[in-house]
Amino acid sequence: MFPKKAGGILNKPILVTGATGYVGARLIPLLLKKGCRVRAASRSLDKLQGRIWSSHPNLELVSFDALDRKSVIKATNGCGSVYYLIHSMNSQQKDFAKADRAAALNLIIAAEQSGLERIIYLSGLGEQEDQLSEHLRSRAEVANILRSGKVPVTVLRAAMIIGSGSASFESLRYLVDRLPIMITPRWVQTKSQPIAIRDVLYYLVGCLEPKEVCGTILDIGGPDILTYRQLMELYAEEAGLPKPFIIPVPVFSPKLSSYWIHLVTPVPAYIAQPLADGLRNPCLCKDNRIKSILPRDLLTCREAIKLALKQLKEQEIESHWTDAGITPVVEWTLPDDPAWAGGTVYTDRRRLTLEATPDDVWRVISSIGGQNGWYYANWLWRLRGALDRLIGGVGLRRGRRHPSDIQLGDALDFWRVALVKPKEQLLLKAEMKLPGEAFLGFYIRKIDSSKTEIEQVARFVPAGLFGIAYWKLLSPLHNLIFNGMINEIGKRSRVAKAA
Repeated sequence: MFPKKAGGILNKPILVTGATGYVGARLIPLLLKKGCRVRAASRSLDKLQGRIWSSHPNLELVSFDALDRKSVIKATNGCGSVYYLIHSMNSQQKDFAKADRAAALNLIIAAEQSGLERIIYLSGLGEQEDQLSEHLRSRAEVANILRSGKVPVTVLRAAMIIGSGSASFESLRYLVDRLPIMITPRWVQTKSQPIAIRDVLYYLVGCLEPKEVCGTILDIGGPDILTYRQLMELYAEEAGLPKPFIIPVPVFSPKLSSYWIHLVTPVPAYIAQPLADGLRNPCLCKDNRIKSILPRDLLTCREAIKLALKQLKEQEIESHWTDAGITPVVEWTLPDDPAWAGGTVYTDRRRLTLEATPDDVWRVISSIGGQNGWYYANWLWRLRGALDRLIGGVGLRRGRRHPSDIQLGDALDFWRVALVKPKEQLLLKAEMKLPGEAFLGFYIRKIDSSKTEIEQVARFVPAGLFGIAYWKLLSPLHNLIFNGMINEIGKRSRVAKAA
């Protein structure tokens, strides 16, 4: 797929920022396959260590915070080139454009101090004269900041990326899957030039060495130019669904569109709003030089959708948009840890001893959530998820990356995996809207060759009087749900043993 490793710029490590993000997590194994030495950078080393490629001999893992200049300088030191795959669209960042500016300035200062030879930045298509959305304008601004430094920058501008697990594709998929009739904004008629994720990766890797791409801005796009309406119709055909009945109306604002996407799809409003706003801008390739520099038979939109659906069906999703979430800092790692010193902590603790091995129990616990459900009173979990979506939370629709494999930092419905020790411990931190902080932990202890103890611990740190009232009012439901859950885990573990 890619040329073999040569000398020159590839003699030094390649820094990949955003290493646990959707693009970065797919790029790293391709660089390693090419024979490159790679330095993977992320805010969470534990999260990086959970990746299947983390133990590769040519890979170095580094802690990296794009807003901490010392951290950026340390990460770039000794590298020859850097892939800049950072954006600040997350629930913790209220002004993502301001954060992106600060992060880009940190990189160009670090790049000059560290003597980097090349920066490769994945940006967005769209022209300034089209009154770009805030998201696309920020992408263009970051490119300009990076290019203002002394280190040559290669900017690849892409429109919607089609691939299993991308936020754009997930929005498209859920809209068509769930809404046979749609009242839509006028942006469904806007033309764009989507590109398959594997073609994006090909161009990213291919830009490492050619001199003619150094210091240039290049547009990358697939062979098709389609409206979003045509893309939805194409998806419906490939998914075997009826053609959606679409009614465009002029009164749908981007903000209203984002709330609709938030309610119908797993993509939360803080991501949906900039994505929806950007759909009003035509995103077409104006410069096709990349085709002669790095020739390739590009996937059509139909082929890209078909491949993404195949990977979803076969559960072969290499990375997911939810992977970029921040791994929470956890005060408790063991069920008998002392209470956090910050104040009131409510605890629901249950134990069960059963005839099963730790392997049997772990298979059940590590498969919780997503399509497997929460093992007891799933209708109540779905109701809680629906209420969470209505008030702007993530809800249950994020599902999980894989039905049984679980890694640190994974999104698990409205939880985030905060700690995972196979056959010993799984700790989840709630990301739903709550008047406080909530954790759910599962702990496995081997008693003897045939017996295992499960301990299930739910903890809640209330935020003020409302948080205290919330826990008290829901205690009867917690008793029902948590008791049913641990008993069902025990039942399924015994079945696993018998099987």
